[in-house]
Amino acid sequence: MPTKSDIIRAMFAAYRDKNRKLVEDTLAHDFRFTSPWDDAIDKATYFERCWPVSERIESNEVERIFVQGDEAFVTYRVRNRTEEFCNTEFFMFEGDRIRSIDVYFGASYRDGAFVRQKSE
Repeated sequence: MPTKSDIIRAMFAAYRDKNRKLVEDTLAHDFRFTSPWDDAIDKATYFERCWPVSERIESNEVERIFVQGDEAFVTYRVRNRTEEFCNTEFFMFEGDRIRSIDVYFGASYRDGAFVRQKSE
């Protein structure tokens, strides 16, 4: 049986490999996703809004995973055509399926230089 860390790493690899089926199979039926732009959206809406982002991903690298029971924090770095950024996500599991993800946006970089985020 894969560990929570194995499941998370496989999901990040699936984004790199554009393997939507693996991601779909990893998420629980009642999956919810929350970000600064999304409030507990369901699985169908997640794929509608978030999956197209995978087309721009050139690389992603898991930097840290901390697992405690059915919860995990993951810090990762993504590089796409125009920028590089770091985020942290909080995963909640139900058995070997991901029940929810809350994402927290981190720093962005362009050509290796920090890009200050615009405040509203």
